[in-house]
Amino acid sequence: MTPLDLAGIGIGPFNLSLAALAHPVTGLRAAFFDRRPEFRWHPGLLLPGTTLQVPFLADLVSLADPTNPLSFLNYLREHRRLFPFYFAERFHIPRAEYDHYARWASERLPACEFGAEVRSVGWSGDAFELRFADRDPVLARSVVLGVGTVPHLPEPLRELASGRDAPVVHSAGYLGARARLLASRRVLVVGSGQSGAEVFLDQLQHRSTVDGLGWLARTRAFAPMEYSKLGLEQFTPDYTTYFHGLGQRTRERLLPAQWQLYKGVDAETLSRIHGALYERGIGGTWPKVTLMPGVEVFSARRTADGVELGVRHVQQGTETVLEADAVVAATGYRDTPLDELLAPLGVDFTVPLEVDRGYRLRLPEKIPGTVYVQNAERHTHGVGTPDLGLGAWRAASIVNAVTGRTVYPLPDRTAFTTFGLPLEEQ
Repeated sequence: MTPLDLAGIGIGPFNLSLAALAHPVTGLRAAFFDRRPEFRWHPGLLLPGTTLQVPFLADLVSLADPTNPLSFLNYLREHRRLFPFYFAERFHIPRAEYDHYARWASERLPACEFGAEVRSVGWSGDAFELRFADRDPVLARSVVLGVGTVPHLPEPLRELASGRDAPVVHSAGYLGARARLLASRRVLVVGSGQSGAEVFLDQLQHRSTVDGLGWLARTRAFAPMEYSKLGLEQFTPDYTTYFHGLGQRTRERLLPAQWQLYKGVDAETLSRIHGALYERGIGGTWPKVTLMPGVEVFSARRTADGVELGVRHVQQGTETVLEADAVVAATGYRDTPLDELLAPLGVDFTVPLEVDRGYRLRLPEKIPGTVYVQNAERHTHGVGTPDLGLGAWRAASIVNAVTGRTVYPLPDRTAFTTFGLPLEEQ
């Protein structure tokens, strides 16, 4: 069996970007596998009126190769939507359209194989061996992990999230539970980020009454996302290089302090929430809605009527109990565990994964092959790791490394800001 040059595990936006940039490269044998039957991007949160938080140029290919036929603009051309898009003057496209665009791209890439679940990755002596649930193994000289993230629930809420009519729903499954939630008398949304804001706004706009609706967050305020032009330069390759060069302890301290770069709320969404609250108060009656930042959930129990949440105010140190028929936990995502997948390689998971500047995972010395990671390196590469705007750059970097040549020329400088002091030449 001749090994592939590159095998991708998982087909989310980042490995799909890599597949799109690898496709036209002559002589590069690549294949990508995903256990799902088709590409879907956050299907539970494709609410009407929601948009990407990045410009449309953060598609699969444009920031590395704008001439690629799988660009978003070419997608519009093929769907005869260029002129409507032109007159719409949209820089941030609907989420549902991004989902459809990426699915369109995946259907045009023969290297993408859905319904193929990779169970483990081992080393056969001169290549990696990908073992599947129900097919023969595949050999590859290099592997790229793009298995994405999984919804995260805080410990107090986990036991209440199982079952068909569970009183706790993660925001990732919001659309499937939306009708039931709109019919519930008391709904609490937990989580201060964009997803929590969008769920709360949807409930606020579409409920017959907002009595009993609430939004809770640990952050000290419902704060806007950092969106200044120079602030956004922390999502450039220049900043990624700077961040990677910092010491581990410095990186660990820095990431939580940057929460408004990736955990804040789009200012327009906050404005729409305020507008909806204002309209609900026409006539001088304050809407019976609870907006409570600065609180954390420390306990939860199921009751005959729904849920009781024990909450603590972070600054005051006070506690109380809040009652609800249902809770939407917009509590984010965590990296998909890799220990079972990579167990045959002997990777040490008792310490944070070591990922070099070129996105290569440190492997035991006995394994000379290369495993790349996509969106599992925030602790080493910074806040830009999950950002779609850096996806094509990272994918192009991997293509260049795998082929050993500059297939995609990448600029030497990407920010006006100078991050850190220039290093003195020795």
